[in-house]
Amino acid sequence: MNEPENTLAHPAGPGAEADPQDNRRQVLYWRLLARLFDPEEQAALESASLAVVEDIGLPPALLDLGASVDSVVQRHPELAAEFDGLMVPEPDADTDGDDTRDRPAEVRRAALVSKVLLNVFSTGTGAVSAGQLARWQSDAGWLERALGCTPGDLRGGRGVGPTGTGGNGGTPDLSRLIPQIGPELGALEGDLVKRMHLREVLADPALAARLTPSMSLIEQLLRDKNNLSGVALANAKALIRRFVDEVAEILRTQVEKATVGAIDRSVPPKRVFRNLDLDRTIWKNLTNYSPEEERLYVDRLYYRHTARKTTPQRLVVVVDQSGSMVDSMVNCTILASIFAGLPKVDVHLIAYDTQALDLTPWVHDPFETLLRTNLGGGTDGTVAMALAQPKIAEPRNTVVVWISDFYEWRGEPLYESMAALHRSGVKFIPVGSVTSSGRGSVNPWFRERFKDLGTPVLSGHIRKLVHELKTFLT
Repeated sequence: MNEPENTLAHPAGPGAEADPQDNRRQVLYWRLLARLFDPEEQAALESASLAVVEDIGLPPALLDLGASVDSVVQRHPELAAEFDGLMVPEPDADTDGDDTRDRPAEVRRAALVSKVLLNVFSTGTGAVSAGQLARWQSDAGWLERALGCTPGDLRGGRGVGPTGTGGNGGTPDLSRLIPQIGPELGALEGDLVKRMHLREVLADPALAARLTPSMSLIEQLLRDKNNLSGVALANAKALIRRFVDEVAEILRTQVEKATVGAIDRSVPPKRVFRNLDLDRTIWKNLTNYSPEEERLYVDRLYYRHTARKTTPQRLVVVVDQSGSMVDSMVNCTILASIFAGLPKVDVHLIAYDTQALDLTPWVHDPFETLLRTNLGGGTDGTVAMALAQPKIAEPRNTVVVWISDFYEWRGEPLYESMAALHRSGVKFIPVGSVTSSGRGSVNPWFRERFKDLGTPVLSGHIRKLVHELKTFLT
């Protein structure tokens, strides 16, 4: 068939012979941009793109905005493997000037990339149904897979583990790849949830069953829980519990990788075979080696120390429950419950906005804890400090994790009390965010002072906080 006409300049510059494959790829990407930024349908680009897609053997459904990636893959299962890792940079990309790219493959890739991006970022306007939200969540999962991540990883959802599913065998460095992708996906999902008639959806068990729990949905449920009753409230609680259980399972795996305590060398090792340090025994007895007999005579056995220090640690988690910290509130409530289940760790949980609430009695059940929170409002950390200070009986055996963006009403007195905790010997960890997207805004005034104090603000993925707490508590 004839090549689709276009007047796009060839990247090689004026005078260079245009490559038909480059022209095809440009048609597909110009259509992508026109669809995203121009509400008027570009008929010429649509017809040219259809000609390209059909000519390279891909289904026309890739150009149908009404078709989800799931539906395309169900009808054409061979495409599933192509979407995985689709947007992960090739580690061995040509950099020596010798252009040996597989141009037909790049055209095919452009068609698949356009499908994923349009389905995720072209969300339209108006009311959103439960089915539309579920379809978007599924398409966003395909985008995350295309980036080499686990579905849900970038949106602050269940995929908080480090395992990737893409072509690079693990999660790529998203700070270099697309720095804003996680927060943008979370914002899009949050907008879709807000455009839903959520209360009506929850009141219908069939519609509620189509909802997939995510951080954006859980935030909206927690904000609206006091306005729900009957079937709607029961369905909301079921969604929250599903989300909590799924995130907890992933975080529990990470936490349980920690050892139960540092090696205590003051306790003599047990002289049993399983503790025998064979390498050290051979090394220490090398002077007894007989070359004539070719034998090593061992006059002393060496054993490994296995006893660990079991001094109980007290962990006090203080969480800002204002509207800007919802993701952190949910994640840290779950995380606190997991650490509370470890031996020799005494966990206390405090939530605050302009008032403070001691949630310690429910710390083992994050579901019940979240139902007792009241998201929104201002922030006054001094009221939380008043609850936290009496819990510190042995400063050098206490870790205080303070999660907030630190935009405080009474900043200076709060900072002075935090600095006093640090000077007393408390392991004080200020945390700016513990989200799954890894981003959060922190008051620069507090950030600089914590840095000067020697306790820089920890911000980023929740895995960072897991690592820090394991370091302090083991």
